[in-house]
Amino acid sequence: MRKKIVLGFSGGLDTSYCAKYLSEDLGYEVHSVLVNTGGFSTAELAQIEQHALNLGVSTHTNVDAVQDYYQSIIKYLVFGNCLKNNTYPLSVSAERLCQAIEVAKQALEINADAVAHGSTGAGNDQVRFDMIFHQLIPGIEIITPIRDKQLSRQEEIAYLQSKGVEMNAEKAAYSINKGLWGTSIGGKETLKSNGMIPESAWPSACTQTGTEEIVLHFEQGELTGLNDLTYEHPVAAIQALQEIAGAYAIGRDVHVGDTIIGIKGRVAFEAAAPMLILKAHHALEKHVLSKWQLSWKDTLAQFYANWLHEGQVLDPVMRDIEAFFEHSQQAVTGKVFIQLYPYRFQVNGIESDYDLMGAAFGQYGEMNEGYTGNDVRGFSTIFGNQVRIWNSIHQPQKQSIHAAD
Repeated sequence: MRKKIVLGFSGGLDTSYCAKYLSEDLGYEVHSVLVNTGGFSTAELAQIEQHALNLGVSTHTNVDAVQDYYQSIIKYLVFGNCLKNNTYPLSVSAERLCQAIEVAKQALEINADAVAHGSTGAGNDQVRFDMIFHQLIPGIEIITPIRDKQLSRQEEIAYLQSKGVEMNAEKAAYSINKGLWGTSIGGKETLKSNGMIPESAWPSACTQTGTEEIVLHFEQGELTGLNDLTYEHPVAAIQALQEIAGAYAIGRDVHVGDTIIGIKGRVAFEAAAPMLILKAHHALEKHVLSKWQLSWKDTLAQFYANWLHEGQVLDPVMRDIEAFFEHSQQAVTGKVFIQLYPYRFQVNGIESDYDLMGAAFGQYGEMNEGYTGNDVRGFSTIFGNQVRIWNSIHQPQKQSIHAAD
């Protein structure tokens, strides 16, 4: 009997190579698993399943993880307004962890002898997959042909062609990962510090030339509505927003960051719905949360984003931070008005019953309400008292030093 191996499968070049190599060269009984985190249509899932079977896998399983992906990860990325290096919405970082967990579950379910993934030896994904496997299925053998054999994409294409498998060489030149929380694009241009991928490589084209205002509805921090429509689940609202904003090619950028293994990395991405949601949610929070709620959320969110990016989603400290995020969202309810333009957007403002900027409390730079000028005089005296005392002790010493000079 052949040993059983579970292969995380996307249907792209790397995992296609793995399926063929593991089956024909290493003799494994390959069970491929595609974990859908929102990047595939029903037709695409069927096509990829047939592709996997044509490559010689024994079984192929499509796992619908979209709802769980939102509930366990994306929701907290929104609550924290999480952007890696103030740029990247952690599109691939987040979905890889969800995928690794599901692959581990499949390996346990069929009592597999090994697991495999198509990561290279130069990026973050290899660590994310390996670490989740070590944590959830300790002791299982992990096989990574692309990393172990140090293969180039050209070598993978040549191998598959030698086995009678045709791959579109031009399409394979770009690594594209699409999910509910954005799409990443890697190619020869992102291997350098300067250069942008060509227009043809972006998955979404800009088809809108005008402008329009849209309204995002939030309930306790979650996107529940768009314009006049209310959705049963935030996933549906995210998908509807992506349909509208994607046509404007909003959310395109290039992220430069530090990889888990210590080298710098560069990747292009497009994330229309995620960027709109994060910026709209943050704008609403600035109106309804207190100064120190906002401050501590920013501090915790930076750690949360970095630790998630580095694959540590199962660390219990993440549950503690998520509990803080959850509690902070009780008043994050209201509407956010956004203007869409080709390649960009603008937040016009918010409406909320919890808006702390109400005119009854005073208008910044205008008339004060609820306190007098004398109140402010006294407050200013007390609020700066400690620094005044410090200066009274140290300032004469400073003056004598300057006089000596």
